[in-house]
Amino acid sequence: MAAQFAFGEEDLLRRLDDSLSYQSPKGFFRSELSGLVDVEGYFIDQRPPGLLFGKDDLFSPRLSLFLDTHLGSQFYSLVQFRADRGFDPGSKPDGDARFDEYLLRWTPWADGRLNVQAGKFATVFGKWVQRHDSWQNPFITAPLAYENVTVITDQAAPGAPAGFLGRRSVADTKATWLPVVWGPAYTSGASVFGQLGKFDYAFEFKNASISSRPTAWDAQDNGWENPTVSARLAHTPNAAWNYGVSASHGSYLLPAAEATLPAGYGRSSYRQTTIGTDLSWSHHGWQVWGEAMVARFQVPRVGNADTFTYFVEAKYKLTPNLFAAIRWNQQLFDTVPDGAGGAQHWDRNIFRVDTALGWRFTRHLQGKVQYSLSHENGPIQQGEQLLAAQLTVKF
Repeated sequence: MAAQFAFGEEDLLRRLDDSLSYQSPKGFFRSELSGLVDVEGYFIDQRPPGLLFGKDDLFSPRLSLFLDTHLGSQFYSLVQFRADRGFDPGSKPDGDARFDEYLLRWTPWADGRLNVQAGKFATVFGKWVQRHDSWQNPFITAPLAYENVTVITDQAAPGAPAGFLGRRSVADTKATWLPVVWGPAYTSGASVFGQLGKFDYAFEFKNASISSRPTAWDAQDNGWENPTVSARLAHTPNAAWNYGVSASHGSYLLPAAEATLPAGYGRSSYRQTTIGTDLSWSHHGWQVWGEAMVARFQVPRVGNADTFTYFVEAKYKLTPNLFAAIRWNQQLFDTVPDGAGGAQHWDRNIFRVDTALGWRFTRHLQGKVQYSLSHENGPIQQGEQLLAAQLTVKF
């Protein structure tokens, strides 16, 4: 019975795939609509960790649609539409629908040495972004570096160091605080990227920092008065290895913070500078990834707030359909002047271990469960234990 159901579901989705694509008689115009349907549940022992919003256990369905269009061999466009309960689970509990990505790309040569694209799309910084969707990510949540909210805010300057440091003693204020990188950071702008032999390069000019929140990603909401420039260079010496370095520099403050800044200073006076390195390896059933980042936020009336964060992640395919994964994450915070002649760590050091088990039922259906344990060096814990489950249909 189960085998008959799986066969019927697979046949239905195969026929759906065929019906959602179009190609002109000579192949000059090609367009395909694909999608992901995710059904997720989060069970939390305390406050939601990372970029999970709300106060209780969370049910988070999502529909993602991707329209890929090719015009000849040189032009390509992508539009990504989502309907869910917010870009981050629970951030819009009454529901939300939006275009997360839209871009136009020009590739003048077939060997991929140069690509130029403009629109709204994921950042080139780091390696995890390239595999962040639910079908490719072995876990349900992002690594700590891409979702751990710090006491840095983009909406108001602290009045004094004491006020800035006092934020460590309250629960995460996710509506105003920022991580080092906010997920895939679908900011707006232009990029140039390509492949030269075994080397890959990518540069981008965007309207907002890599830590910026989703409401700042659209150009109509946040212009290019204070842009961010990011880059990544990578080398693939053989089929098993890839390593790269990334950098990003730009203002992280929103226009709302302008009125709270010291006299004579503007948003461009306070920037986020982030440098990262990444490494990946694969062999038979093993896949291993690692990233490390150093970020500096220039904080008004405080100074330079530095942080170091990294993760190491491994996935092993136990059978052709079953995989297991584990990820170690950690973030450490440097000291800043406390205004009383001393210095204190500006946020609470944190570690987290993520474990996951996934089953790919068919090439269109996948299920995952995840258990995470984290601990902050402070009196308030932001969700020490997390249990999550996800079912994904791909078409």
